[in-house]
Amino acid sequence: MRLILNVLWFLVAGLPLFLGYFAAGVVLCLTIIGLPFGVQAFKLALFAAWPFGRVVVSVPGDGGALSAIGNLLWLIFAGIWLAIGHLLAGLILCLTIIGIPFGIACMRLAGLALTPFGKTILSIEEERRMHQPHRIVVPAMSLPGA
Repeated sequence: MRLILNVLWFLVAGLPLFLGYFAAGVVLCLTIIGLPFGVQAFKLALFAAWPFGRVVVSVPGDGGALSAIGNLLWLIFAGIWLAIGHLLAGLILCLTIIGIPFGIACMRLAGLALTPFGKTILSIEEERRMHQPHRIVVPAMSLPGA
């Protein structure tokens, strides 16, 4: 099901979003100051191209003060406008039954477009493994002569 949704998404909305975010990332990476913002644009491009079966998570310890400053600058100059655009597109897509999954994907993109620093994109399986407790398996020892 994810594959079908991703292919439909890519044909309808994913390719233009990917190309737009990718082009913005290339332009931002032309300057040293824009480099971290270009990396975030590439993150958005990859998520915009293939969103189904993936989640955006905040990683503990990934970020700090620099991420907060980056998110603030991103929010002021680009994030708010990108998020509003994704939310409006998501609402329009949700007007039809067939468009609801695509509208939800668009709204998930809005959250990442608002503040991308300090977040990472994982597959659903990776996210599930992240929340499982780690098990230590100690092999049984055999005693000599037993």
